[in-house]
Amino acid sequence: MSVLSDAQKKFYEDALKTTKGEIQDLENQIQEELARVKQKIADLQAAQKAARQMYDAACQRLGVPNDLEEQEGQG
Repeated sequence: MSVLSDAQKKFYEDALKTTKGEIQDLENQIQEELARVKQKIADLQAAQKAARQMYDAACQRLGVPNDLEEQEGQG
C-alpha cells in the first residue's frame, strides 16, 4: 500500500465520516419505512379478520357453509 499525502489522508477520512453518516441516515429511513409497512399490514389483517367474522356470521344466519373456512383448511 502506498503512503498517502496529508491531503489524501484528509480526503479519505472525510469520505469515511460522510459516508458513515449517510449509511446511518439510510438505515434510519429503512427502519421508518419498515415500521410503516408493518403497521399497514397489521391494519389490513385486522380489517380482514373483521370482514371474515361478518362473512362467517352471515353464512351462519343463512345456514350455508362458510366456503372461506374450507379454502383455509386446504391452503
